[in-house]
Amino acid sequence: MPDIVLATLNARFAHCAFGLRYLLANLGPLQERAALHEFDIKHAPAAVADTLLASQPRIVALGIYIWNVEPCTAIVRLLKQKRPDLVVVLGGPEVSYETNQQAICLLADYVVTGEGDVAFAELCRDILDGHPPAAKLVPGAPVELERIALPYDFYTDEDIAHRLVYVESSRGCPNRCEYCISSHDMPLRFFPMDRILAAFEELLARGVRSFKFVDRTFNLRMDRCLPIMQFFLDRLRPGLFLHFEMVPDRFPPELKEIIRQFPPGTLNLEIGVQTLNPDVSARIRRNQDMRQVEENLRFLRNETHAQLHVDLIAGLPGESLESFRDGFDRLCRLEPHRIQVGILKRLHGAPIVRHDAEWGMVYDPAPPYGILETRLINRPSMLRIRQFARFWDLVANRGRFPGTLPLILGRGPSPFDAFMALSDWMHARFGRDYAITLLDLAESLFVYLTEEAGVNAEVVGDAMWSDYHAGGKRRDRPRFLRNRGLEIGDLCTEPQSRISNL
Repeated sequence: MPDIVLATLNARFAHCAFGLRYLLANLGPLQERAALHEFDIKHAPAAVADTLLASQPRIVALGIYIWNVEPCTAIVRLLKQKRPDLVVVLGGPEVSYETNQQAICLLADYVVTGEGDVAFAELCRDILDGHPPAAKLVPGAPVELERIALPYDFYTDEDIAHRLVYVESSRGCPNRCEYCISSHDMPLRFFPMDRILAAFEELLARGVRSFKFVDRTFNLRMDRCLPIMQFFLDRLRPGLFLHFEMVPDRFPPELKEIIRQFPPGTLNLEIGVQTLNPDVSARIRRNQDMRQVEENLRFLRNETHAQLHVDLIAGLPGESLESFRDGFDRLCRLEPHRIQVGILKRLHGAPIVRHDAEWGMVYDPAPPYGILETRLINRPSMLRIRQFARFWDLVANRGRFPGTLPLILGRGPSPFDAFMALSDWMHARFGRDYAITLLDLAESLFVYLTEEAGVNAEVVGDAMWSDYHAGGKRRDRPRFLRNRGLEIGDLCTEPQSRISNL
């Protein structure tokens, strides 16, 4: 029976608890007295609590994130009710700052703030030896990465077969972007290159084909970035997929050249643009060369096979609706594969709060703490942007309507205005922006384009038929096209009962 149970609620089954594997790897002699349990946010708190208590542990440690803090609060409450003597330890980004204001921290016995790789092991040792610390907060100060045991042996064969595998080559972030708690993570530190390359080699030998790097600024230093990319380029094999988060204005010629060499379907680059308004960018201390940003995105789109996932944040201090629309339209013209429209969140510890008074920033007090209004974007307009973001994800980002999307975006004075018109219409039609079947979504797009936007029905049907053929070879027509007597196929032909909710 383990004395220590490490657990968390992942956002989805396909995700792995990277941080917990680090804690387990660095427990030293206590490792054999520990067990790891992973759940996802669909699991009922009562069932999770019963599972955690089943082995009669002395310590339960929970990883707390923005997506799981509410159900984890219920879990901690149940754990303490059922086992008052149980020591509950919290850690993770959601509880690393402003702990005295959070209900979950009041319920727990200890909260490890910051990096817990070493601090957690020391805390467990003290508790199990009968010398528990008096202080509730346990600071997890950054340590030299040479001292940290790597977690990759704790990916199981099932993880490798069914889940994302997270890796990292560095920690920290040199930027001071105020919406992000990584603005506190200085200095930027690097794992020894020989250790991480050996670990990646072993993962490849075990069958890992998808590597998701969590480094905040992977392309900051070419003496680190290029050898890692060359390592994978030298080991190309079917199914290899690499995800890197890169800053948008740092693509020197040698990085461009190596990216050119990766074949289609291998590289996914997450590019954090966030805003194209230079005044807003300076205000939140995200310094970037806007001309260089657009030039690099244009290069990546036109001269490489990399998939581009570009982030844009709505609701930043001093950003008006018109300014946000301009940034979105400029990105649309660059044709990245995905534009992730995010809503500004008020993360615990993020310096963005210094703008609250001047810019009238009002946030939702419940996770994920999204912005509700600013001095320049009122509440109804912000709600429309939220709905826009959701429908954009359903229609554009998921890649189901590549031929149909241009028909939508070409129907207004700008891509943003055109899609906002569709978003408003969709929300009026469904009364929601969730739990919409793929069949209903496809039919609604057809109705909107033909009846509201005045696009020829056969043009729309042909576009949908082309979209459908891109993902399959079935030739039967969906009900909504058959009812209109159109002799064309369509994207979506499954009976509605067999179409999963979006």
